[in-house]
Amino acid sequence: MQTSSDRHEYPAHWEADVVLRDGGTARIRPITVDDADRLVSFYEQVSDESKYYRFFAPYPRLSAKDVHRFTHHDFVDRVGLAATVGGEFIATVRYDRISADGRAASAPADEAEVAFLVQDAHQGRGVASALLEHIAAVARERGIRRFAAEVLPANNKMIKVFTDAGYTQKRSFEDGVVRLEFDLEPTDRSLAVQRAREQRAEARSVRRLLVPGSVAVVGVGRSPGGVGRSVLDNIRDAGFTGGLYAVNKAFPEDQKDLDGVPAHRSVREIEGSVDLAVVAVPVEHVLEVVTECGEHGVQGLVVVTAGYAESGPEGRERQRELVRHARTYGMRIIGPNAFGVINTAADVRLNASLAPEMPRPGRIGLFAQSGAIGIALLSRLHRRGGGVTGVTGVSTFVSSGNRADVSGNDVLQYWFDDPDTDVALMYLESIGNPRKFTRLARRTAAAKPLVVVQGAGSAPQGHAVRATRLPHATVSALLRQAGVIRVETITELVDTGLLLARQPLPNGPRVAIVGNSESLGLLTYDACLSEGLRPLAPLDLTTAATAGDFHRALSEALADEACDAVVVTAIPAVGEGSAEDAALAEALRSAAAAVPGKPVLVVHVELGGLAEALSAAMSTAPQVASKAPGTEGADRYRPAEGAPRPNTAEPEQPGTEMPAPEGGGLIPAFPAAERAVRALSEAVKYAQWRREAVDPGRVPEFEDIDEKGAAGLIGRLLARGQVLTLGADDTCDLLGKYGVDVHRALPAPTPDAAAEAARTLGYPVALKATAPHLRHRADLGGVRLDLADEDQLRRAYAELGELFGTPEELRPVVQRMAPRGVDTVVRAVIDPAAGAVLSFGLAGAASQLLGDTAHRLVPVTDREAASLVRSIRTAPLLFGWRGSTPVDTPALEELMLRVSRLVDDHPEVVAVTLEPVVVAAHGLSVLGASVRLAPPPARDDLGPRTLPVY
Repeated sequence: MQTSSDRHEYPAHWEADVVLRDGGTARIRPITVDDADRLVSFYEQVSDESKYYRFFAPYPRLSAKDVHRFTHHDFVDRVGLAATVGGEFIATVRYDRISADGRAASAPADEAEVAFLVQDAHQGRGVASALLEHIAAVARERGIRRFAAEVLPANNKMIKVFTDAGYTQKRSFEDGVVRLEFDLEPTDRSLAVQRAREQRAEARSVRRLLVPGSVAVVGVGRSPGGVGRSVLDNIRDAGFTGGLYAVNKAFPEDQKDLDGVPAHRSVREIEGSVDLAVVAVPVEHVLEVVTECGEHGVQGLVVVTAGYAESGPEGRERQRELVRHARTYGMRIIGPNAFGVINTAADVRLNASLAPEMPRPGRIGLFAQSGAIGIALLSRLHRRGGGVTGVTGVSTFVSSGNRADVSGNDVLQYWFDDPDTDVALMYLESIGNPRKFTRLARRTAAAKPLVVVQGAGSAPQGHAVRATRLPHATVSALLRQAGVIRVETITELVDTGLLLARQPLPNGPRVAIVGNSESLGLLTYDACLSEGLRPLAPLDLTTAATAGDFHRALSEALADEACDAVVVTAIPAVGEGSAEDAALAEALRSAAAAVPGKPVLVVHVELGGLAEALSAAMSTAPQVASKAPGTEGADRYRPAEGAPRPNTAEPEQPGTEMPAPEGGGLIPAFPAAERAVRALSEAVKYAQWRREAVDPGRVPEFEDIDEKGAAGLIGRLLARGQVLTLGADDTCDLLGKYGVDVHRALPAPTPDAAAEAARTLGYPVALKATAPHLRHRADLGGVRLDLADEDQLRRAYAELGELFGTPEELRPVVQRMAPRGVDTVVRAVIDPAAGAVLSFGLAGAASQLLGDTAHRLVPVTDREAASLVRSIRTAPLLFGWRGSTPVDTPALEELMLRVSRLVDDHPEVVAVTLEPVVVAAHGLSVLGASVRLAPPPARDDLGPRTLPVY
């Protein structure tokens, strides 16, 4: 560690694990005096060419003076970082603060010279790019705003590192050297570059786990049974296309195979590479296995062994050590206590899980933190999956167990550009990095649907997940803002996922209903109204309807421009597997094929033979011939005698799907109207979000905002304390720098003071009690308005005293009257889990009791501000409800945009409340405001790429 003479203590928060371009990991940390031997060893492994590029001359070895210089840092003006794998350096970067003339300097000099050196064996892995992100973040933290670098013209790789980073830069050439200067303030381009690199790296790290060329199962029992043997059997029986090895140190030395699988006593004995190791040994032997895997070059681990954080404090520490140890070797982990992973791709066929059967291949990706939920999801999709073509089966499945390393965020990165996944379904017990999840979800949802069930919020054992203070409805609204389809149950997750996987998105909420049951049609109609859809009057084909009648009705509904989706309701026919069922299935299929582009759903009750017809229409099973749909002679599709009444609680039925046209998806069928309509409602809302996401709006620039002035004021105020609520004057000053004018309220501890305040402000005035139990509660009588002169003011003062007590208890203030309008509330808060959130609602007890508040994530765009105003249920009061005067909503939207900018520009602002904001016909008045400040976090989602530490 650093010596006591160093100016700053060792900055442990600069340590980070990062994912490199090829999906492997490395650790970035500050270089200290203890690293002398590592530095010398590292330098010896660098080629002469790379040394020449670094020092501009032959430099075969480091002198003792060099080693001292490169390992002794003050962590302010001189900083060195190293990237390590296996505890050894693979790359270094350093900066030295310099003055305008290039000499060594200290603050307030804000420029530094930066230089890199990357071991040749690790060049091309994106190590230098990752180091640049981290050294730039360190420099900004230490007050450095600009880097300079001198590079030889032939050193194209290093020049590319700088030029591709996305920073604003200048380039010059002098004395045979290219000089690059660039500002360290993040730009839109630099953030885009950083996030694109993050996506590629994390996606490749997951791909290494899901698409391995070879797998070793460590901990395979010699006899059938047990976790390790079960996983081995499942991989073999699924037809894994790569190399498979069984490993157990208890195998006899002469044992060469186990049921045809090559057997070894150690991973080290395996000839050739191993990409993935499934670890199923007792918990006390796992670290030993991890060491063997790391030394053999294994790329990733699935740890199914239990006994970690779920077992208590000792297990929690074992889990942390497991992650640290694996990352030392550049490996990522799924688990521990994991159920496993599945990839159904024909060229992989990996079932490295405890699931005894490989699910049908298809286009749905599944992620579950819980093994039990993962089993439930696989089971339900298997029952609902349909014919043998696997159109609605699974592409990949990950059950992460304790989620010590690989998380849902990583899997989202993989699914984003995975050509085999069209729909992503996730069961999340918690969201460890909500800001990143929201960002990734927004990007993923713009390309493919993302359906999420979030559990009760309990984190996987051993995780220090920040708890949100936001209510469930608010979290749901914020996820929907990011394009996430948020559902409440596993059943809804499967229902919605299957619909989105099989059918096109609806263009709107208009729903046609056709069927042979009037009561089932009416149930569907009512369900549509409940879900906010716009159903057309149900078309009752009567119980005597033929397959041809269904064909004509569905064709007409699909062709109707006033219809965006069709729900077909059906009650069962007489007989099981009859020709009538096959005829109806073909009728619906051919009608949907003739008019593609609109979703079709089927609601059924006890399908009988129709279930087989619907699921078999694209299978290889023998099919019953049927008459051409649409002909007059088609057989009747009659309901059975005593057919049951529609039951909204019907269990799921297996194989209830109807194939759509070739190249399309299956037509999903549901055993209850409510389930079908709820899934359709989610598809409608998601389609609307997709259309709006094309043009999300912009975060406007306001010329009158004084960002630098606000930053200076915040710095001076925080110098007084770590967390503070600003006084009235400071609040007005800070908000004023962002163009938010607050009507000042003058204290009135006595009647004379109230009169003096009124003379200062000018009549008419308002007299308010600001005691906590009366503040913002005009309904309790603690406010007197439109006081036109001193006599009225003194009478009002006396009345308040008689009703509520002494001035000390009331805390009265006098304020200038504002134009009448609608009282509203604007708030911004930094939630520990969700990040910065802007909220809006009407003022008053009624809105609070009803929870009628809308929320958006900061920064808010102009379109989001407009939608925020219109999102609350009481919004009609702002737009002339029942003959009232419409208020100035553009002014309200501008106010919210200014508050959003303030919170986004200054993370030290952790809470802003404007209450009330009186919105008049022209303009608005902010009558009350409070602001709270706190030191910002050292790093946030705009910082350099890093893996989470639990």
